[in-house]
Amino acid sequence: MTTTRTPLIAGNWKMNGTREEARGWAAAAAEALTGSTNDAAVFPPDAWLCDVAEVLASAGGAVALGGQSCCWEPKGAFTGATSAAMLAEVGCRYVLCGHSERRHVFGESDADVAGSMAQALAAGLTPVLCVGETIEEREAGRTQEVLLTQVDAGLGALRGADDPLVIAYEPVWAIGTGKAATPTEAAEAHAWIRARVAETDAERAERVRILYGGSVNPDNIGGFLDVPDVDGALIGGAALDPVKFGLMIRHASTGA
Repeated sequence: MTTTRTPLIAGNWKMNGTREEARGWAAAAAEALTGSTNDAAVFPPDAWLCDVAEVLASAGGAVALGGQSCCWEPKGAFTGATSAAMLAEVGCRYVLCGHSERRHVFGESDADVAGSMAQALAAGLTPVLCVGETIEEREAGRTQEVLLTQVDAGLGALRGADDPLVIAYEPVWAIGTGKAATPTEAAEAHAWIRARVAETDAERAERVRILYGGSVNPDNIGGFLDVPDVDGALIGGAALDPVKFGLMIRHASTGA
């Protein structure tokens, strides 16, 4: 992990949690981050964004709020969708774009993901571009091809050198399965991604944070954070346990 890039530990709660649980998880994340030198963010369901925003603001605002997705259009007849501007208005700083479940469950294409990123940037949000291969693609030797195609589509949405960006590598076969990539596999994928960014903007490539996501837990997070080009983690199931999530936030900061 490059020392000039502050680790970002992000918790994606997906479609989980009651209102009371969401407020409790947010408070626990804020407490865990107290005194740390790393960054943290939580991505609650849309229904609880305002509640979580209130809790995080009361705790000092150190933990960032993020949306789980945003529409590729600014407004209109898109029942069930949420616009980037809406997320910004309730206090979000980040939004996930192209999470594997949006791609593979809801059918979002690379063009849709790029559109979501463009809307996020226009609303002043930092897009978290999620990329990753399926097990079939990995076994066919297509991992690099798939990742770079997805990265290229996302980079095409950027308007200029100053646009903020985070990238998350999340192998689809490791999400929610309990089977994480090895640190070596993660390092290889992250190196490909950073090199691709460097082809168009070397300065952006040096500063962009690339997170690993896929069955991350307190026992394995250290192995990922110790390898080059891994600048944090996008955590799913383990982020629903405030004790585990707190341990991972503190580990990223202290290495303990």
